[in-house]
Amino acid sequence: MRFLKREGDFCRDCGTAFYRRMTSDTLWQGWWGPLSMVITPFTVLLNLGSRAVFRRLTAPVGAVRRPLDPGKRVLARPPALIPLLAVGLALAMVTVLAVIGLVAGGDRAAAQVSVGDCVRNNAAWPEQDIERISCSDSDSQYRVSPDDSCPAGAYVLYPDYSRDGSALCLAPVR
Repeated sequence: MRFLKREGDFCRDCGTAFYRRMTSDTLWQGWWGPLSMVITPFTVLLNLGSRAVFRRLTAPVGAVRRPLDPGKRVLARPPALIPLLAVGLALAMVTVLAVIGLVAGGDRAAAQVSVGDCVRNNAAWPEQDIERISCSDSDSQYRVSPDDSCPAGAYVLYPDYSRDGSALCLAPVR
């Protein structure tokens, strides 16, 4: 990290040229350190004070040497597009991840079951993806019973599926 400063008596055009060049350099080179990522925006904002001073000056006349060409505005220079590109890529990544999350169905709520319900596990044990179905359905695999009456070969149900948060048991129906 380094801080550069230009001092001197500048005309409006020369001051504007230095402001634009140094600000575009900051926008290109100022982001490459952990602390610099925080300091760079403040540096760019502080440079606006110098820009305001140069804008209040009158046009240069009768100078010994020709004033510098101010060049393009800062936001019209390619280095200024780097932060905009980074922000655009970050927004695109967040959008893509949100869409993937919605498509993958990560926000699906757990089925709420109570004692006596029949269920089917749509996942391979020990994972549980419990779906409540009718007990007369041929796809029903387990009947929900209280945890204290769990027979041998039964599974303990994750608390997420219990309506009242109590421990429940999944006993095979057949």
